[in-house]
Amino acid sequence: PSSGAGGGSAGSRGASPGRTVLAPRETATRRKGKVRRGRGKARNEGLLSKQKRSRRMKANDRERNRMHHLNSALDALRSVLPTFPDDAKLTKIETLRFAHNYIWALTQSLRLA
Repeated sequence: PSSGAGGGSAGSRGASPGRTVLAPRETATRRKGKVRRGRGKARNEGLLSKQKRSRRMKANDRERNRMHHLNSALDALRSVLPTFPDDAKLTKIETLRFAHNYIWALTQSLRLA
């Protein structure tokens, strides 16, 4: 009976290594599944690249609109600043610096008056 129990426990121990042997097979099957999923990703890569392209195009449109608005605002600012050569267009940074200095000069003239 003890050898039978021992044999039974040895058999169950034998089944446990058998399961251990199956576990790598299951792991291999899972790996194959992951490889298949990787292939599925290859199919989805086209969709992902389309989404990325779409997002990039939308971001480009937002940036383009932002720059158009900024340039329009700078043009409006240039139109109210007194420049002596009317045909000379100030750069963006020159416009901002000139506007700052012009506002400062006007403020000083108001303080003195």
